[in-house]
Amino acid sequence: MCRQKSWKKKIRQNKFDFEDFKEQLGQIKKMGNLKDLMAMIPGVGKAIKDIDISDDAFKGIEAMINSMTPYERNNPDVIDGSRRKRIASGSGKDIAEVNAFMKQFDQMRQMMGQMNKMKGMMGGGMGMPGMMGRR
Repeated sequence: MCRQKSWKKKIRQNKFDFEDFKEQLGQIKKMGNLKDLMAMIPGVGKAIKDIDISDDAFKGIEAMINSMTPYERNNPDVIDGSRRKRIASGSGKDIAEVNAFMKQFDQMRQMMGQMNKMKGMMGGGMGMPGMMGRR
């Protein structure tokens, strides 16, 4: 439970990094088969019944993260072109795959930041400001 609080704090501060991401992937993998998990989401089960989702779906992502130094995992913004090239080489991926993964990770972090801003504007998600006590 303590780890969950630190994730929330990191997300609020927009400090979510690759170590956190890797840990989240591990939690998802512990839950079981990815296709079975997705089938639990209303409306998704029928849509994915004919799609083959491999249990190895995260291996490429984990390989890229594992090819980063601890410093890079904790400080994603330092990963420049030459570091991306080394990560690609170390993970057995193309540089384009590493670039796409980095772009997706950046977009996810931006979305988390935007959600935090919206939550703050709405009084911590507790409803519209000034609406308390009205009848």
